[in-house]
Amino acid sequence: MDFAAVRTNMVESQLRTNKVVDEAVLDAFLMVPRERFVPVAFHEAAYIDDNVPLGNGRALLAPMILARLLDTAQIRDTDKVLDIGCATGYGTAILARLAASVVGVEEDGELARQARARLAELGVLHATIVDGPLAEGYVEAAPYDVIVIEGAVAAVPDGIAGQLAEGGRLVTVVGADRGLGRATLMSRVGAVLSHRPLFDAAAPPLPGLVPAPGFVF
Repeated sequence: MDFAAVRTNMVESQLRTNKVVDEAVLDAFLMVPRERFVPVAFHEAAYIDDNVPLGNGRALLAPMILARLLDTAQIRDTDKVLDIGCATGYGTAILARLAASVVGVEEDGELARQARARLAELGVLHATIVDGPLAEGYVEAAPYDVIVIEGAVAAVPDGIAGQLAEGGRLVTVVGADRGLGRATLMSRVGAVLSHRPLFDAAAPPLPGLVPAPGFVF
């Protein structure tokens, strides 16, 4: 399979046609080989408009959902970003092309190992993978200009929201009603954290961030 051609088609047919307008975001999706971040059995499905299973109930977000979240976050090249639920590191690799630095948090040890390996193989700079509970974020490097939660949450924990800097943006998918949630932008101005719903999105649940009876992937 010509993955470069398939990747270009993904950007043109899935992202540009679905309100992703930030050229830096589009370029990042064009440059990062998504097939390197999924199991070999799913290489040919890496660019479909759907979540891709990684095993143990985890999955990569569909390209369109991730791209729209990042587009909305308006990431600058001076920003410090926290990527929660980074899994095998695909979103972290995308973010590393947009921001000054990225911390990816992953509590599945095998996924974290794969993320480090993929980022090293691809020569991704300014990105660090940290092992730890997703629901806790990574307070040691807070505050962050942008927080990306790569999956569905019942609600954003106060501990994670508290790691957002003044003027910071947090993007995720909130809600777990029959597998469909709402992509949401949260912005901090002083002590106020505003919420703006963006679009409906089917996203995989993240450990510790949705009730146990919630999503089934």
